[in-house]
Amino acid sequence: MRRYFLLILPLLMLPLPARAGDYTIILQDHRFSPAELTIPANEKIKLTVKNLDNAPAEFESSDLNREKVVDAQGEITVYIGPLDPGRYTYFDDFHRDTTGTIFAR
Repeated sequence: MRRYFLLILPLLMLPLPARAGDYTIILQDHRFSPAELTIPANEKIKLTVKNLDNAPAEFESSDLNREKVVDAQGEITVYIGPLDPGRYTYFDDFHRDTTGTIFAR
């Protein structure tokens, strides 16, 4: 039994791939990257927003009905959907010219 465990142990240490419904947006230098994100329509997704700047930001979207502060050098998780096919905008409420778009297709 121990021998089988030693054979399986390296496999258990491999990183798990991100699930299909996991997406990440990076905020750096007051810009979202990617600025346009395409997600599947009619599916719930997990969106991680990572703020690499040294100032807090606020991920906000009237289209998505979401508003959440992202601490400096911090990250948040936002669950979205399921969304109808279409275009959904978001922005940093602390820096209104920092915008992005999610396309549900």
